[in-house]
Amino acid sequence: MTSVSSLAPPVDLLALTGDLINITSVSFEEQVLVAHLEEQLRAIPWLETHRIGDNLVARTNLGHAHRILIGGHSDTVPVNGANNVAVFEPRSGHGETVRGLGASDMKGGVAVIMALAAAISEPAVDVTYLIYAREEVAAQHNGLAEVQRLAPELLDADVAILGEPTCALLEAGCQGTMRMVLSLKGARAHTARAWMGRNAIHRLGTVLAAIDAYEARTPTIDGCTYHEAVQAVFVDGGVAGNVVPDEVTLTVGHRFAPDRTPAEAEAFLRSILEPHMEEGDTLELTDMSPPAAPSLTHPLLSSLVNRNQLTVKAKLGWTDVAFFYARGVPAANFGPGDPTLAHTAGEWVSRDSVESAWASLSDLLINGV
Repeated sequence: MTSVSSLAPPVDLLALTGDLINITSVSFEEQVLVAHLEEQLRAIPWLETHRIGDNLVARTNLGHAHRILIGGHSDTVPVNGANNVAVFEPRSGHGETVRGLGASDMKGGVAVIMALAAAISEPAVDVTYLIYAREEVAAQHNGLAEVQRLAPELLDADVAILGEPTCALLEAGCQGTMRMVLSLKGARAHTARAWMGRNAIHRLGTVLAAIDAYEARTPTIDGCTYHEAVQAVFVDGGVAGNVVPDEVTLTVGHRFAPDRTPAEAEAFLRSILEPHMEEGDTLELTDMSPPAAPSLTHPLLSSLVNRNQLTVKAKLGWTDVAFFYARGVPAANFGPGDPTLAHTAGEWVSRDSVESAWASLSDLLINGV
């Protein structure tokens, strides 16, 4: 097998990232970038390339025992000023960088995926390269669901690695997320005679105190420590400046670790909120995305970590690794760029970061388990 140390990227990865930044691809407006990437993938003779809507799937079919899916999304959040133009500049402590919309999330990751597809003609495992649309908007628009509906067999793999920005560290699994809306009732009255009514907003006092008193669970799974959260995120109430409000709604968000099922997490959140409810009050689950376990014991993921001496952390947010985990595919987040820079006006990615991600992933594809 080819030694990874002898395999250089086929292109300047930072320059390629800049080229991708210069092709604006805000959610729902990705067609120009997708057409550009499709042309390049179809020119690679060892890949079978499919376009499903604005999603691209390019695959090897070499008959290997294992298949790895390496994926990323083509879209970005909306343009902020002139940040859709790539700017190359040195940055203290980071070397050469490129700044621009999507640099970290995730044009750098897409650049690495495209370079891998172009360079590795005889991988030790079969590979599926996936570029999907509309990740940065509501889940019902996500391109993964479109591929799942129209060509689900193209998503089959033994392991999935998503190039979300992780500073080229491996962020294992992801936490689940849910939101519940609590509605509390009161009775209207004139504020000059407030004792004749019941202030629904005031009823939130004990609820908010209970949420504030919550002590986060920090379970460790496969060596990864997750940090749960319960937060009040929206409040809506009030009628007029001279009216005692008779209703208030509170939206509560809960991030939960992958050692709990969604049903268990919902029951836990209800145990905090329901003691403060009375007849006529309501509590509704309005949104839920399941978690994904870290799955680090899978030999392909353990090889990626051990051979490249990667730092491993728990993914505290939610990502599309949960989509693959729900399909029975162990999945992890691994890509260039700092996740704390994602969606910011000054988003950037460094040469070291894209080249480090390339080195680890090309090692995995060339050497396998």
